[in-house]
Amino acid sequence: MLAGLLPRITQLSAVLTRGRVVERAVAAADIDVDRPALSVLITLHTAGGPLRVGEIATRMQVVGPHVTRQVNELERRGLVHRVADPADQRARLVEMTSGGADAVGRYLREVLGWFSGAMAGWSEQDRADLTRLLGRMVDDLTAQVEEEPS
Repeated sequence: MLAGLLPRITQLSAVLTRGRVVERAVAAADIDVDRPALSVLITLHTAGGPLRVGEIATRMQVVGPHVTRQVNELERRGLVHRVADPADQRARLVEMTSGGADAVGRYLREVLGWFSGAMAGWSEQDRADLTRLLGRMVDDLTAQVEEEPS
């Protein structure tokens, strides 16, 4: 049964890549950012509040300087800004502006609209099961990979 899982995951990845889902949603949402910058915005959206650059990098599984470059560009575009960390006034947090939140909202509406259309014939239970099981798989696989030496 698990032998059939990898080909399906590979196929899903190919559909998302070949279909240029991210690029099409960015264009439809009228957002002028590249994929890495969008990832920073989505990470902040998912967190539900401001984060330090290092925390954004950890959640994105990239290095800090990469995130710093993206944050600088997003800040220049008015989509994020830096605020003092209440826990440590020397540190700075990255927070989405209302413009950044609006941009992410438009992007997510586009992507989720496509997913909803693709699953139009699915029951609510099937949709809930997919969300729950996919989340569980990602969490468990992430934990296993992080436990193993590189």
